[in-house]
Amino acid sequence: MTAASNDLLLRNDAGGICTLTLNRPAQRNALSIALMEAIIAELDRIKTDGGVRVAIITGAGPSFCSGHDLKELRADPSRAHVEKTFALCSTMMQRIIALPQPVIAAVHGIATAAGCQLVATCDLAVAAEEAHFATPGVNIGLFCSTPMVALSRAVPRKQAMEMLLTGDPIDARTALRLGLVNRLAPTAQVMEEALALAAEIIAKSPFTLKIGKEAFYRQAELGLAAAYDYASQVMTENMMALDAQEGIDAFLAKRKPEWKGC
Repeated sequence: MTAASNDLLLRNDAGGICTLTLNRPAQRNALSIALMEAIIAELDRIKTDGGVRVAIITGAGPSFCSGHDLKELRADPSRAHVEKTFALCSTMMQRIIALPQPVIAAVHGIATAAGCQLVATCDLAVAAEEAHFATPGVNIGLFCSTPMVALSRAVPRKQAMEMLLTGDPIDARTALRLGLVNRLAPTAQVMEEALALAAEIIAKSPFTLKIGKEAFYRQAELGLAAAYDYASQVMTENMMALDAQEGIDAFLAKRKPEWKGC
């Protein structure tokens, strides 16, 4: 594992999979300004890195991510500092959505507040069976408004509202049932399961994955008719691509496709 931007974030690349590890274990990987800046910078590098097919985000130590660094926020309570913190967080989340490569959260311990937001933002999530998720800001007088954006798009509204209004944590099995995470694994096997999921994705056409991820998020913000119009255009463009033609020919010939990446 090598340093990425600084020691707050570690990056490891192997077999087309880039793993980013939040590296503030003593602070339960709280999202300081410096850590968020490091994540944004690394995501920008991954975006143009043709060798990266899938990204995994995880945390060092006993927890995935406890949310924003409250000590840092209170150390400088100025409006400018607070605005910078939440603007950086919003930018970071949107970078994940805009990344051409799929992003998997590998979650253990706790994922609370902006940490829960990070899980909800990632395209997929694998969680430890002992993991817990919460948006507990209401308990300290700070409603989890920015985590609400991702959470309300990942789980049913009433369940999201209950998490936001009560601050109560949910366990991993509840998170799986609500759709906040995709798979569960014993804590010691979370990364193994995330890597297996990543390997399954890597077997697909990188071109198709790129246009598919973008289309997924764009159509979700449209009305029904507009979504179908847009998706039809995307499928038409996709059908013209070499990878679609190769994939269909390989399927008909009962052979493994050889992706061109275009």
